[in-house]
Amino acid sequence: MSATNSYSIRRFTPERSTLGKLLARDSIARRMDWVLLFAALALTAIGTMLVYSATRNRTNLTHGDQYYFLMRHLMNAGIGAGLAIGVVVIGHRRMRGIVPFYYVLAILGILAVLSPLGSTVNGAHSWIVIGGGFSLQPSEFVKVAIILGMAMVLSARVDAGDREHPDHRTVLQSLGLAALPILIIMMMPDLGSVMVMAAIVLGVLLASGASNRWVFGLIAAGIGGALAVWQLGILDKYQIDRFAAFANPALDPAGVGYNTSQARIAIGSGGLLGKGLFHGSQTTGQFVPEQQTDFVFSVAGEELGFLGAALIIALIGLILWRACAIARNATDLYGTIVAAGIVAWFAFQSFENIGMTLGIMPVAGIPLPFVSYGGSSMFANCVAIGLLQSVRMQRPMSA
Repeated sequence: MSATNSYSIRRFTPERSTLGKLLARDSIARRMDWVLLFAALALTAIGTMLVYSATRNRTNLTHGDQYYFLMRHLMNAGIGAGLAIGVVVIGHRRMRGIVPFYYVLAILGILAVLSPLGSTVNGAHSWIVIGGGFSLQPSEFVKVAIILGMAMVLSARVDAGDREHPDHRTVLQSLGLAALPILIIMMMPDLGSVMVMAAIVLGVLLASGASNRWVFGLIAAGIGGALAVWQLGILDKYQIDRFAAFANPALDPAGVGYNTSQARIAIGSGGLLGKGLFHGSQTTGQFVPEQQTDFVFSVAGEELGFLGAALIIALIGLILWRACAIARNATDLYGTIVAAGIVAWFAFQSFENIGMTLGIMPVAGIPLPFVSYGGSSMFANCVAIGLLQSVRMQRPMSA
């Protein structure tokens, strides 16, 4: 009898083990934010079509291969997906231990841009050309470094139970972490990235529970700093021309205002339903420069129309909504700050990119998340999605 029972236990143990694994997988699947994942994948799919439409006829860029940018965009998305999965597997909490190393690598990356390794693209000296048609923009990874670094410093004592809110010394330390890479990037100069990082810093401070005096003080300092940069002549001529064209769209429609003028023509000609994918006359005729990167939204407006452009905005809104929910339901301040920093990043960058295409924001040369072509941007965006999913998966199942 005893032998029979022992055999039965041994016989059914593998089945119990398999059931446990299935339950574990089911738990992971239930904890994932599928709406967030769907929105990111849908934006990437739409971006892939728009990038192909914008580049298939540009033989001067594709070297005669109409699939040149398409294949690279798909490859970037695949690598980005791998990075997102890796972040989820490691977990945002375990990543706290490597944040200092990642921060140092990000600083070294942007310092390398200021060395002979750096290259200038469209007036911005913010790239490192690797070769074989590939390049790297280290400032994209600095966005993640600022979020993780500030979150680690601001949340340390709060999550440990020593304080209810970050004290002034802690806030100063976190601002110092953010200020160093921002000052380096200003030397490139890459004004667009600096604007995004400033929005990230404000979002992080608001989520951390720090005194509102810091937020108002930073806003005032930012305004003062912008005026000082303008008066001291730190901006390059092409950046000053962009602001001048924004202030007066009719200033030079054939020169500095050409991009935004042609982008508005493309979007306006799309109407409600658009001219059809791959059938946009402005896109096919190559009237809008940098249409696969900074001005990709103009392709959507022309070929997919108002409804297609609205769909992109709605998908971005879905990501922001889910990220806000993840920040609100996080079980620790560290997770809340990480999620809130990503919200500030995606919200401002999307608004600036779409706004400059419509002429309601100055041209800053930043990509539309998940839609624009660019490996560095795609990698950083996917890491952000992985961080959001990790924060979400740490919450209680009932939350």
